[in-house]
Amino acid sequence: MNKQNLLLVLLIALFSVFFTESSYAQEAKEDTAATTADIGDIEFTTVGSKEDSIANSKIPASKETAVDTVTNKATTTAATSEPTSLWVTFGLGLLAGLAAFFLPCIFPMVPLTVGFFTKRAESKAKGIRSAIIYGLSIIVIYVGLGIIITLIWGASALNQISTDGFFNVFIFIILLIFGISFLGAFEIMLPSSIVNKLDAKSDSKGLGGIFFMAATLAVVSFSCTGPLIGTSLVAINTDLLTPIVVMFGFSLSLALIFTTFAIFPSLMTGLPKSGGWLNSVKVVLGFLELGLSLKFLSTADLAYHWGILDREVFLAIWIVLAILLGVYLLGKIKFSHDSDLPYISVPRFFVAVASFVFAVYLIPGLFGAPLKAVSALVPPLATQDFVIGEGSGTASHGDESGKKKKYADFLHIPHGIDGYFDYEEALAYAKEVNKPLFLDFTGHGCVNCREMEARVWSDKEVLKRLKEDYIVVSLYTDDKTALPESEQFYSQILKTQVNTVGKKFQHLQAERFGTIAQPYYVLLDTEEKELVSPPIGVEFNIDAYLGYLDKGLTEFANKK
Repeated sequence: MNKQNLLLVLLIALFSVFFTESSYAQEAKEDTAATTADIGDIEFTTVGSKEDSIANSKIPASKETAVDTVTNKATTTAATSEPTSLWVTFGLGLLAGLAAFFLPCIFPMVPLTVGFFTKRAESKAKGIRSAIIYGLSIIVIYVGLGIIITLIWGASALNQISTDGFFNVFIFIILLIFGISFLGAFEIMLPSSIVNKLDAKSDSKGLGGIFFMAATLAVVSFSCTGPLIGTSLVAINTDLLTPIVVMFGFSLSLALIFTTFAIFPSLMTGLPKSGGWLNSVKVVLGFLELGLSLKFLSTADLAYHWGILDREVFLAIWIVLAILLGVYLLGKIKFSHDSDLPYISVPRFFVAVASFVFAVYLIPGLFGAPLKAVSALVPPLATQDFVIGEGSGTASHGDESGKKKKYADFLHIPHGIDGYFDYEEALAYAKEVNKPLFLDFTGHGCVNCREMEARVWSDKEVLKRLKEDYIVVSLYTDDKTALPESEQFYSQILKTQVNTVGKKFQHLQAERFGTIAQPYYVLLDTEEKELVSPPIGVEFNIDAYLGYLDKGLTEFANKK
């Protein structure tokens, strides 16, 4: 395999990870969690967990012919949902490790590593043993780092602050720095004294020397691996196992590659020579990191209503980045450390075309196109100033009597659904018109919520029921708008002062339904009794979702 084909395979893998982040989110255990609360020993039901999936499977589909299919699918999901999320996390780590191998900080070290073991090996058997120990040392070092991250942050600390504005701005700045670094503006290096000490210890005999050789690899390559590891950790939902699983997948990729070449040095003849193409891989990663960083700034912008990164601004930046990436791959832009490009290889040309196609796909979004493929990552359509035609639309700010709805001036419901944003207000109106309540516990930073709205709520039958048969109330549990002092209180269940709109509805969700994960959909009658129990969370099967809504309507009709 020549270097162009290796580059093509790598870039396809990276584009798949970046632009299907929302697909991964479908299988995560939870998306948006408590932002500042210390929930202690309280046990909450996790949306997307095995128990929740089983509950979903018990809800009949709206069409009789689809009941068995939906139930079987839901049961299968219930049996595999938890392992799948960890496997996807592990896979992300593997891909990050594979990408790291083709960076200029690591790839040129392959001959040095092979030479190290060739000189030390007194026999082939000892050489193989040393190579295996070297690979295991790489895994131990990176997994140990994952354990340290877990111990420092706690089992769910990153989830608890995942919608905090300042935390998201901090992550945005970090990824921005990583991206600019990959473009060649500067190198992120550890102190040279640490590198020199580890390098000196690697010359010692025995297992210690092998371990310090692996440690030297980790430290020397930090300028490349640091951004990749950091991006992998913040790009996914973090719980107790995430840092460990990501680090294991990352280190396993590197360990298998280096160990294989150390055992079979002849395989090195099939590797492409080091050169400018390595820096091209690094630059492509830089563009991807710059694009991903905007997601975190957007989360903070939506939660605090700063209005600095509306949908069209977000998309415009992505379009420019995609075009610049395509132009770079065609050799029209040259960064530092880039070599001259005498010709454009066919794989590189097609990757450039893919970048231009992605940019063209995004352009209609500037005028209100839904862009379902990236709807979970970009800001909602409600933040867009200019929309041609109906688009997804948002409802009016007033009810039928003309009274302004609470929080409607800064919160929105997609697809023109004329709903509410305050529980008590929605309940009062539901009693007035004698319709059931549809509680939508959501969040500005909830990827699954945006995916559900784009893929499920947009279905004409689902939308018909939400618009005509239910009183919809979207409760944003991560909104940072301050509550009037008269409405503030201390939440015993969240162990924190409820002083924002988000905490108000987060408290309601935790107290009434024992969960703090979003999305979470609850059907209530006018007496605040659950029509279908238990409620459901992420459910991308439209028939199953319709079955849930229809069962709620049936139960409500029976209670009249």
